[in-house]
Amino acid sequence: MYPKIETLPSKKLIGKRLKMSFLNDITAELWGSFMPYRKDILHKIGIDLYSMQIFESPPSFKTDATFQKWAAVEVSSFEVVPEGMEAHILAGGLYAVFLHQGPASAFQKTFQFIFDEWLPNSEYTLDHREHFELLGPKYKNNDPSSEEEIWIPIKRRNPA
Repeated sequence: MYPKIETLPSKKLIGKRLKMSFLNDITAELWGSFMPYRKDILHKIGIDLYSMQIFESPPSFKTDATFQKWAAVEVSSFEVVPEGMEAHILAGGLYAVFLHQGPASAFQKTFQFIFDEWLPNSEYTLDHREHFELLGPKYKNNDPSSEEEIWIPIKRRNPA
């Protein structure tokens, strides 16, 4: 499970966000409040959903550390932001892109591989930008055949 390294352009997103921690994970509540109203978002680009996290600087992955989590879609314009939703510009930049295959409940194992094995042994270090999962047509939540992309912001340890 090794990543593709990609440079992502900035993207316009519209969605909802909640503050949470890994210990007090209210992701289901966030998505439950977003999905019925995503049809109200105009100027959508594609069908992919963004599950985005914005961590404090430096990021802490301790169970009680808080962060913002977004449920969002990409748009071409912020001309109309539906009531109860917010606009956000995803900064873009260099990302390590991992493919998680399997149910969402097995995500922790993938997360541990990325941060405990791959990142410390790579030529990259974590950058302070948005982390996100791209939920495309193969995403099926807790289905064993589900797939999602995990985008981790990185920078070279020793820039040339």
